[in-house]
Amino acid sequence: MVGIVGYGAYLPRFRIKVEEIANQWGNDPEVVKRGLRLKEKTVPAPDEDTITISTEAARYALLRAGIDPEKIGALYIGSESHPYAVKPSGTVVAEALGITPDVHIADFEFACKAGTEAMWVAHNAVKAGEVEYAIGIGADTSQGAPGDPLEYAASAGGSAFIFGRNKIVAEVLHTASFTTDTADFWRREGAFYPRHGGRFTGEMAYFRHITEAGKMLLEKAGMRPEDITYVIFHMPNGRFPLQVGRMLGFKKEQIEPGWIVPEMGNTYSGSSPTGLVATFDIGKPGDIIMLVSFGSGAGSDGFIFRLTDRIDEVRDLAPKVKEMLDRKRYVNYATYAKIREKIILNE
Repeated sequence: MVGIVGYGAYLPRFRIKVEEIANQWGNDPEVVKRGLRLKEKTVPAPDEDTITISTEAARYALLRAGIDPEKIGALYIGSESHPYAVKPSGTVVAEALGITPDVHIADFEFACKAGTEAMWVAHNAVKAGEVEYAIGIGADTSQGAPGDPLEYAASAGGSAFIFGRNKIVAEVLHTASFTTDTADFWRREGAFYPRHGGRFTGEMAYFRHITEAGKMLLEKAGMRPEDITYVIFHMPNGRFPLQVGRMLGFKKEQIEPGWIVPEMGNTYSGSSPTGLVATFDIGKPGDIIMLVSFGSGAGSDGFIFRLTDRIDEVRDLAPKVKEMLDRKRYVNYATYAKIREKIILNE
């Protein structure tokens, strides 16, 4: 059996409230909050990027795994905001963690499902017997154009998962993936902000791919929604996960543990994986946990995990998601715009 032997998440300390963004653009904050079911979002500090976020999340994963970093034979990072256009994020992270040089490294992109893409490849590298341990990371410092609805949700954070065959915390029971060419969201080379197809991003993209991947996964596992303890879906806002959950036959209480959107904007490559970490934080041995991501372009990856007795041994070895959510410092729109380089100063 192959599974997760260590996991960790990292969320920046800075936050901006929905009211702050809405007031800047003359929108009614209460209407925005009701429509998106969002309260605030994370904002990366000036010295934080996909590399630093990945490193912190991976450090926590290593603490819970309790293994020598040099035993990790593969490291994969999925992100839509890699700091360099030409230079891998993974080499910097691996060097910082003490994993190099006997390691295979690759950066992945697939919009917001780049994180589960990295997890998928890491899992299969171990399953194939090519490496003893592999780490899959999803991390981002996502951007939304000023005044665009995406600005309310495009946030920052990341999660890391070490896969192996020994000291397993969560067994991987089944996987599935559903992918098509659906142009609902994109960013051309050289463009600073992504563009999206408005309402087209819902029914034809998000809902279609998650429901189809979810059905495939349940059928493959021979399970029904009531057999799943908790389920995590990609969270572009606070409404979509609950809606797609109802479409697949899940109840709200099965979704809520990983549904961290009401406290934090969650449109980034580690969003559903961060929901998975939040669920691991409260899960019990024997719990069956289902994860279905979504990435524009478009595709969904699905996993079904079963928690082992070891979850109780490692849970407190690193910060929990709730602890990081409670550790916050609010910034105003001007500070946020400066940090996110929405204001470009002449040099």
